Amino acid sequence: MTKRGCDLELGLPAAFADWLIRREPADAAARVVDLADRLRARLTGTRPVVVHDLGSGTGAMGRWLAPRLPGPQHWVLHDGDAGLLARAAADPPPVAADGTPVTVETRRGDLTRLTATELAEADLITASALLDMLTAEEVGRVAAACAGRPALVTLSVVGHVRLDPVDPLDAEVAAAFNDHQRRTVRGRRLLGPDAVARTAAAFAGQGAAVTLRSSPWRLGPADAGLLGEWFAGWIDAAREQRPQLAGPLTGYARRRRDELAAGRLSVLVDHQDLLALPTVHL
Repeated sequence: MTKRGCDLELGLPAAFADWLIRREPADAAARVVDLADRLRARLTGTRPVVVHDLGSGTGAMGRWLAPRLPGPQHWVLHDGDAGLLARAAADPPPVAADGTPVTVETRRGDLTRLTATELAEADLITASALLDMLTAEEVGRVAAACAGRPALVTLSVVGHVRLDPVDPLDAEVAAAFNDHQRRTVRGRRLLGPDAVARTAAAFAGQGAAVTLRSSPWRLGPADAGLLGEWFAGWIDAAREQRPQLAGPLTGYARRRRDELAAGRLSVLVDHQDLLALPTVHL
């Protein structure tokens, strides 16, 4: 399993929430701490700190970031799925960096339709593992809604995967997967691995100073369960995108699963974290 489906308003299978929970430690290890440090310095003196988290899922971003920022804090979690929001509310972030409280509220809806008015109270806007599911138009709307406020967007895939040991079919599978992420669904042309560059340009166009940092997953034998689940979703997407790969993928998957079982498979899945800081405070 890789990502949620592309409908940002409808309910999702319970298995997706379980996937988000299983990947949370890998996400936490990958996010770039120095970007959070820059935010902490900027938000000191803002009381309380109000954070709007877009596509919040099970709330992992808050659990990672809240202890790194000053408090008290109030998090507003936006997602299209009521089940995910319920899980997030049941497992809120711990206390802030200074030991002050963190409170949470949830708002269900299409995050790509949020307006600057709805985000007006935000001192910070966050998102994680979201951008590749958006279209160019949606990225533009999100950036416009965030204009004038700091934004931290983490773990956006950029289309770079490196498996060790190398297999001759790796590059073809990776290309098929990337094409799958750029597919058109219900009339929406997804940005996939092109989303980070588009988003950086959109924020820059709103007058923000944009910083990008690499935030790769590094999975090895100690992460065999997560690695296996990621790999299954990766090749399933490649097969769906290019049915002609079905034959070669059978042997490829068998080889990779044998390596995984033997503790010899590792993977680097590259992402980028984006920090957008307005050059003028509102």
